[in-house]
Amino acid sequence: MTILFYDLVGSDAGRPFSPHCWKTRMALAHKGLPFESVPTPFTGVKTMEGGTDRTIPVIRDGDTVVQDSFAIAEYLEATYPDRPTLFAGEGGRAAARFVEAWSFKTLHPLVTQIALMDIFDMLDEPDRAHFRRTREQRFGRRLEEVPCGAAPERIAALNAALEPLRTMLGHQPFIGGSSPLFADYIVFGALQWLRVSSPANVLAPDDLVTDWFTRCLDLHEGAGRKVEPAKAA
Repeated sequence: MTILFYDLVGSDAGRPFSPHCWKTRMALAHKGLPFESVPTPFTGVKTMEGGTDRTIPVIRDGDTVVQDSFAIAEYLEATYPDRPTLFAGEGGRAAARFVEAWSFKTLHPLVTQIALMDIFDMLDEPDRAHFRRTREQRFGRRLEEVPCGAAPERIAALNAALEPLRTMLGHQPFIGGSSPLFADYIVFGALQWLRVSSPANVLAPDDLVTDWFTRCLDLHEGAGRKVEPAKAA
């Protein structure tokens, strides 16, 4: 049975951009599970699968509905143990929890600082109103007053934050070791979010993180490459 996968999109249904949804998309591909993507705008999220408090991503597998990217990964691991592992055991699951916290608390704010208005520009009008209201509530100011964009100091800050990953990649090709695990997809999701939403040139060509990100883009028959990078207006 094909899994339904609710994926966040803007005005172009073919350009999913959510970092959390990219984690799930890559996890499904890693498991080799057939799925049908359901493009979902911001204003459609709360009513997915009849819910009023939904958060994206969401999957439906038969009669089972699961939301939250980490919960989905755990569900896939438990339900399809005969397929390639996402965690390689409890240690890998625990390590992925740390990577998720680091990515969410450190990388996501830095990506937001670079891509905030690029994301806004990707949305239809109803979603723009939602995005403006929720983000202005979060930042306590109008979107236009939030310091953002691809300024050199913001790109430098993101690169500095990636230094632990860069150091680790000097010893192994993936966060998971010789092959990727869900921890790789967590960090990939953050950088793919930036790649799809902003034309900012962040990583140097000779960076170990660039090499790793390229390997991740090539995984699962180039699943990450099926969405082109954002282009400058």
